[in-house]
Amino acid sequence: MTSDGPPLPAASPAARRRLAALLPDLAPWRSSRDFRLLWCAGAITVFGTFLTVVALPLQLKELTGSTLAVGALGAVELVPLLVFGLYGGALADFVDRRRLIVVSELALGLISALLLLNSLLPHPQVWPLYAAAALSSALTGLQRPALDAIVPRIVGHDQLAAAAALNSLRWQIGAIAGPALAGGLLAFAGLRWAYAIDAVTFVLSVLLSRKLAPSPASHDAEKPSLRAIAEGARYAWSRKELLGTYAVDVLAMLFAFPLAIFPFLADDLDAPWSLGLMYAALPAGSCLVSLTSGWTTRIHRQGRAIVLAAAGWGLAIAAAGQLTQVWLVLLLLTLAGAFDMVSGIFRSAMWNQTIPDELRGRLAGIELLSYAAGPQLGQVRVGGMAALTGVRAAVSAGGLLCFAGVGLLALGLPKLRTYDSRTDEHARRMRERRTPVAGAPADDRTGDHSHPGADAQDTDPSPV
Repeated sequence: MTSDGPPLPAASPAARRRLAALLPDLAPWRSSRDFRLLWCAGAITVFGTFLTVVALPLQLKELTGSTLAVGALGAVELVPLLVFGLYGGALADFVDRRRLIVVSELALGLISALLLLNSLLPHPQVWPLYAAAALSSALTGLQRPALDAIVPRIVGHDQLAAAAALNSLRWQIGAIAGPALAGGLLAFAGLRWAYAIDAVTFVLSVLLSRKLAPSPASHDAEKPSLRAIAEGARYAWSRKELLGTYAVDVLAMLFAFPLAIFPFLADDLDAPWSLGLMYAALPAGSCLVSLTSGWTTRIHRQGRAIVLAAAGWGLAIAAAGQLTQVWLVLLLLTLAGAFDMVSGIFRSAMWNQTIPDELRGRLAGIELLSYAAGPQLGQVRVGGMAALTGVRAAVSAGGLLCFAGVGLLALGLPKLRTYDSRTDEHARRMRERRTPVAGAPADDRTGDHSHPGADAQDTDPSPV
């Protein structure tokens, strides 16, 4: 069939350039085989993990009917995270990071299998839910620093912001698809299917992670110890702009992270069908930012962007707690997720652009505490406050406290507000250390040569 009307005008080169500037930068995906493997393994794991993220508090709600019992998941997860997050950071600087990732991924899969077995009992027990949460938190503390610290070894320094956006997009795809599928599974098939699929995803992720190239520590790496952990802590304390990024994230999650009471919020809004959508709304907003993240590579005052985004997150959560129309609540949760993603991209860029490789694991352990301990404390905060003031009041008050806390923190840490990646001495030093030597092989461009004693295997991105 032909059209009688005039042909549609082609997009101008300027319009195409503007569109391309918004789309995610795929340079890390194209240039690094290991980044592709890590991305795919992570996407599979995140999808399954979010099935359990929805199923676990829902099962606990069904067994206990208590907001405090659900909120207590955060308390149970906090101590293992604090201990093993710091130790995992020191361990990531001492052992092969690939091996640490694979072993911990396998152990996490076994925990999902144990949750499945408990759900198959005629009368499922409550204590295995808390035990699984604590063990998963400990293993996450061991694994996450290695996952973060391996990225700067497998992508170029100028691609770190793009890699952060792509890794966030990977998380968001699973965070949207997982809860969406979980809603249907839990309603029609039961908890056991969510746990079963989660266990299978870990098997697939282990198979992919084993194909990563080895990522051993440098020859002079320090053994995990309190002294090694303290060295990382001293470095972090000396970098007030880094401290600011950690503190902003803790405040945002402590006061304005309402996931633990989503099952109760859905009931309060007379919309239990919306539970899966609530869990998916935050990552959906984050995904929208990641899909249009090309602009983030042109932002250099990253500290200011972090502060503004965290304040926006708090206001969006506060507004969501005030409304009674479920679709408006979902819209505001989506907006909050967008603000959180903006903050996350720039926090990751600041960390990866300025932290030396020999300290990256330990600083990743401290970083883990900031973006993981905050949500656990936030679950306790929102669960306890909901028991005293009601569900929606707990959500709204937390958002306002987040906004106020971020504002005070920004006033107290001027180095965070004024950070500029073009002029910061640490960012400049890292650029100089990662600049390829003229005439070097193309494959060496993404290696990290910051250790004088590191051998070629430390940075070789070739297949195993």
